[in-house]
Amino acid sequence: MMSGVSSAALPHLRPASTSASNRTSSLQPAGPDATDAATDGFRIDVSQVKPLTGAKSISAADNPHLRDLMATNWLMTHDTSATQSVVSDDATENTYAQVKVDGKVVATLYNGGSSTMTNEAAGKIGKLEDPPDLSGPDLAQWRADRYAERLGGTVEKASTAITQSQWTPRESSSATYSRDQLDAAFQAMLAEGQKAGVQLQSSYLASRTQPGTSADVSA
Repeated sequence: MMSGVSSAALPHLRPASTSASNRTSSLQPAGPDATDAATDGFRIDVSQVKPLTGAKSISAADNPHLRDLMATNWLMTHDTSATQSVVSDDATENTYAQVKVDGKVVATLYNGGSSTMTNEAAGKIGKLEDPPDLSGPDLAQWRADRYAERLGGTVEKASTAITQSQWTPRESSSATYSRDQLDAAFQAMLAEGQKAGVQLQSSYLASRTQPGTSADVSA
């Protein structure tokens, strides 16, 4: 039976460079006197203010591109069927092989090609460039062999390992929807917004109205 991954075999993460955060900005905020002076010197001549003519309000429904973008986002947000059946790449049932040193698991490879390893193992392996033409189980095998070479360990293939021909790459998360789906989604989105507005107004009235008084928010 294949031994499980211990807490020492957690994924090794290399954080992004933080050199930029250590730099001290040479820009200093303007003094309060300069800011106050600029504010005090600014005045609006209300006699020159004129009403905006010829303008009209528009809604998202009047912009086909914006309407479809909003409908697509609504569909993707409410479509949970795809995520319910997806198994993580590093799930136990996706294990391809383990690299062991002196009987201890120091790295685990998965059928999709990803891997996890201990910090000590990552330090010994160092930088390792993957071949650009490998993916899936083939990449997992290549990585396992390189890890074992650099760590002086052995590769133990898991019973859940699959071949390259059995592997199915993950599909793109992007989706294409029909005209009918987009139109129906936009209407459903509007209905949700109206329902939320009614609930918000009801909550406001309930919180503001006291016995013997009334509130009017229709203005």
